[in-house]
Amino acid sequence: MTHPGVLDLADKFAGFSDHWRPRVAAQLNGQDVRLVKVQGVFPWHSHAEADELFLVWKGRFRVEFRDRVETLDPGQFIVVPRGVEHRTAADAEAEVLVFEPSEVVNTGDAAVSEFTAPMGLTI
Repeated sequence: MTHPGVLDLADKFAGFSDHWRPRVAAQLNGQDVRLVKVQGVFPWHSHAEADELFLVWKGRFRVEFRDRVETLDPGQFIVVPRGVEHRTAADAEAEVLVFEPSEVVNTGDAAVSEFTAPMGLTI
């Protein structure tokens, strides 16, 4: 991926409509900046080798852990440490930036399903 220059998040998010299919907007130091629209509940999973950062751009977004639920509003973010089981959810559509290593599969150690996004989709 070449250097994209200045990116406008509103324009980028307007460029797709499907849920749970992250798009790579930029890459740096082996990490992807992924944009994803979410609605509904994602499967439980973990990532043994990678931390994940979720930053809410629009809407309300939940990160559910086995012992608690964290609800995020626009401008808020959370880091899920590697190896920690979690699932994400949104009652209404939300737009989220995800920062994680480029090789990370969005469903982690969960079985391949309709939630497993193709790797390398860009926007």
